[in-house]
Amino acid sequence: MPIDFYHVPGSAPCRAVALAAAAVGVSLNAKPVNLMKGEQMKPEFLKMNPQHTVPTINDNGFILWESRPIMAYLAEQYGKNDSLYPKDPKKRAMVNLRLFFDACTLYKAFGDCYYPTIFAKAPMDQTKYEAVNTALSLLDKFLETDEYVAGKNMTIADLSLTATVSTLEVIDHDFSKFKNVSRWLAKMKATAPKYEECNNVGLKAFKAMVDELKKK
Repeated sequence: MPIDFYHVPGSAPCRAVALAAAAVGVSLNAKPVNLMKGEQMKPEFLKMNPQHTVPTINDNGFILWESRPIMAYLAEQYGKNDSLYPKDPKKRAMVNLRLFFDACTLYKAFGDCYYPTIFAKAPMDQTKYEAVNTALSLLDKFLETDEYVAGKNMTIADLSLTATVSTLEVIDHDFSKFKNVSRWLAKMKATAPKYEECNNVGLKAFKAMVDELKKK
């Protein structure tokens, strides 16, 4: 039975979950949530997830939210092997390190910098813009010696970071000087299972929303 997947198509964390599901070969029953209309505040949604956030999954009664724990769960529960989320403690620690880097450093910097300009028409804060570049420079450093962000193989950390970095790309953040990031992102676009369906379609929706908000 497919897993119920409550999501916003343009959201990077939601796209990350979709990429992970595709990588492990599990089907998601997509249930879009319109945050603008407050659907996440409906009693039935709050009963399921009191934090009223997306992504949220319901796997035959097991409910989980926050993208990175969901990705880890999907890899462990449905992965044909442990390549996406290694069982070896040291390898897993590196994957977790990169997942936390995405959540607490890169994605946070992206949100702090761009969400005020997108949703509130605030002027670009140069300090926050540079924080994004600082995070990208760290990611570029991580990729100096390895093909993927946590070693020699693609993991859920790559999928999570792909969703974030591709969002920066689609809103025209300049990361041309980060050559390792550019190389890695091109490889992820070419090799991540169902990349077009799971990430690029949502990216186009996000870009369309950004362009529409600019007109208002």
